[in-house]
Amino acid sequence: MKKSILKTVLVLSAILITSAAFSQATTVMVKDSADVVDKRLKFGCGFGLNFVGGTNIFVAPNLIYDVSNKISLGGGLQASYAGIKDVQNTTTYGFNVITQYTPAPIITTLLEFTELRVSTKTENLAENVTDKYWDSALFVGAGLNVTSNISIGAKVNLLYDSDKTVYTSAVIPFVNVTF
Repeated sequence: MKKSILKTVLVLSAILITSAAFSQATTVMVKDSADVVDKRLKFGCGFGLNFVGGTNIFVAPNLIYDVSNKISLGGGLQASYAGIKDVQNTTTYGFNVITQYTPAPIITTLLEFTELRVSTKTENLAENVTDKYWDSALFVGAGLNVTSNISIGAKVNLLYDSDKTVYTSAVIPFVNVTF
């Protein structure tokens, strides 16, 4: 069933991307000094830092390109470390590909595929156990646009399997900030 959902989502994404590529878009060019900057390309970065109950560090830079005033495409990198001293530590790194659709100025929807390499080391009295695997996630979500650069919402991992994932829940809140 997961494969059929993945195929359906990939086909729908291909149709969306193809139609977006052939749609008309107005390019806003801004002349700054002698440089011409295309304002359709945006840089974003997610980050997190937490030392309560252990150490958690997360960074996720990305680039988003506005194909039109309603459709954006992008991708990025992700890396994280989570550890509890003398108990367990997990390191992840990978990439994501994202499509965003803004049907109204206040709402943004998203379709995101993420692939992470996960390495977990668990320490106990008998032995240390190391587990390495790839974790795939397919997110569908929606958010409210607080400003033109900030949206807040939630996304659902359609491939979520609690026994085989690094994510603690199928539903993940998000805050997107772009520059």
